[in-house]
Amino acid sequence: MTQKLTLSVTSRAQTGRSASRRLRKVKRIPAIIYGMHTNPEKLSIDVPEFVRLLKAVAGRAKIIELTREDKKDVALAFLQEVQRDPITDAYLHVDLQEVKADEKFEIRVPVVIAGEAYGVKTEGGVLEIATHQLRIRCLPKDLPDYISVDVTDLKVGETIKVGSLKPVAGVEFRDLPGQPVVSITEIEEEAATTPAPGAAAAAAAAGAAPAAGAAPAAGAAPAGDAKAAAPAAGAKAAAPAAKAAAPAKK
Repeated sequence: MTQKLTLSVTSRAQTGRSASRRLRKVKRIPAIIYGMHTNPEKLSIDVPEFVRLLKAVAGRAKIIELTREDKKDVALAFLQEVQRDPITDAYLHVDLQEVKADEKFEIRVPVVIAGEAYGVKTEGGVLEIATHQLRIRCLPKDLPDYISVDVTDLKVGETIKVGSLKPVAGVEFRDLPGQPVVSITEIEEEAATTPAPGAAAAAAAAGAAPAAGAAPAAGAAPAGDAKAAAPAAGAKAAAPAAKAAAPAKK
């Protein structure tokens, strides 16, 4: 059975932005809990206690026991969403999803890669993770912290899909069987994507003006709108064309 964590919560009556700001000023986080058989309920959580909880969760899928002073029964829930301020990083709101001990529920759990792939170690391939979280269905007691995917025997060109994952007791995978989870791809040759040294210079030279004194190719038009090239350094300018011959004297 997955170890459950404990979080103390308090019911709150006031709602709205002003009420939420007042809560945050006194180091509490506005929260809500909802489930299939209960109406959504507004709560508040102590910031230091919530930070300790997040460190214990450490990105894994965890069932949390919610305790309240006004209720004797302990509710089971998991973290559905945690909203934070993008600038200050302060906690803005927490969504909790309530579950029942005797009912199956759906949740997304992280994928953890195990082992060193043969295709990476021996064939020089690259490991690519296509799915970082998997959607599963299970009872709270069967909830795994994560789904471990062993890639030790994975070779270049091979893919592990949802349908080929190792079964987990009490867990039903809800994603499509053909959905890729992790694969090994071949590294493309650098020469195929990067031009060889000097290729850029050769390409530029292909459009250069002809050497001094060379006649242009037959029918070739001058390059672009470029003006006639200046004579080479030290060369004498070509003599002007001869004037038309004067008429013979009578």
